[in-house]
Amino acid sequence: MARPRGRIDVVCQNPACHYYRREEGKDIVKRGKDAKTSRQRYYCKHCKKFFMETKGTLLFRKHLSEAEILTICKHFVEKNGIRSIERLTGHHRDTIGNLLTAVAEHATQMNDILIRELELTPVECDEFWTFVKKKKNMLSTTAQNQISQVMHGSTRA
Repeated sequence: MARPRGRIDVVCQNPACHYYRREEGKDIVKRGKDAKTSRQRYYCKHCKKFFMETKGTLLFRKHLSEAEILTICKHFVEKNGIRSIERLTGHHRDTIGNLLTAVAEHATQMNDILIRELELTPVECDEFWTFVKKKKNMLSTTAQNQISQVMHGSTRA
């Protein structure tokens, strides 16, 4: 007799799937790990598509670990410049700039991480987002909308 499957908290990330981001009726199974990042891959039996556990998050298609991303964010909170962070962390300035753009595009998720993981106050988070807007003056409209949602008193304590 086959062993029962464990609970999978991931939902389908394919917008063309009928069960896109729906919990009920999903049929998702684990299908190996990515060779480069060692992150879990999943397979939706309805739309027959593979996707990563990090799809739609800040970590998707990033070669940096979550700890490295948090370290870079700590340096941004301390108002270090991109070149000084490059010297401190050893990552190229383009990588740090691209990470800054990705952080801005996922500002609502990142704001919760900053408050929970780095234990920042809402005032420090507002300073962080002001710094991000200053450093990356050419942000996409998605990133600008995300930042405007988390700034100016809308952060949770």
